Amino acid sequence: MDERAASSSRDRAYRRDLDDAGCMMARITLYNYELDENCYKVRLALSMLGLEWQTVAVDAFPGAEQKTPPFLAMNPAGSLPILRDDEVTMFGAESIIVHLARSHDSTGAWLPADGSDFAKVMQWLFFAAGDLGVASAARRHAMFGAGGDEAALRAGAAHALRAMDDHMTARGFEKKEWFAADRPTIADIALFPAFALSRDFGVDHDEYPALRRWVRRFRALPGFTTMPGIPDYH
Repeated sequence: MDERAASSSRDRAYRRDLDDAGCMMARITLYNYELDENCYKVRLALSMLGLEWQTVAVDAFPGAEQKTPPFLAMNPAGSLPILRDDEVTMFGAESIIVHLARSHDSTGAWLPADGSDFAKVMQWLFFAAGDLGVASAARRHAMFGAGGDEAALRAGAAHALRAMDDHMTARGFEKKEWFAADRPTIADIALFPAFALSRDFGVDHDEYPALRRWVRRFRALPGFTTMPGIPDYH
């Protein structure tokens, strides 16, 4: 936890330095809590798209700053991440990474325009935002004492991760390496943090061999950036 606290402190110091210097905000501003996996999804997308952005640290735990009036004005749900891109303000990690891919990836590689691949990307984005949310909840329960029934959260997370591992096992038989297309897409970005960080609530990654192989490939992608708790497989 020392490394995590230090990382959060650096982020807060960076915000103070910007405020004290009176610098203009960058075109893209991410309101971020360093240990939040949904914020990490957006940081991954920004980095892998090769974008420049400014991070504003939010005291999400224990301060719940994201639930104060200035943040509720940007996101009435009182959650993170929040992103500003010029005049556009949005919230929800999956919505944000769709926006980033559509607005800033001229190649269309990260969000395919083709009907079949587009549909497959979107179905895994919905899975990441919906079914896989229980894994995020299990991690918040373990790390921050958030509410919920521990046994039910762990069982739900195991079910979602098993569905992912089964999918990637089947993809392997087809000589496919990524969740939704023949190349990495924002579906892989949206799915990566929940599994990669699941050791924070006791998941044994050896039980998910197809996902371990996928994580190794994902980590090798240009622009990959890590965070505390991400495994460094060898």
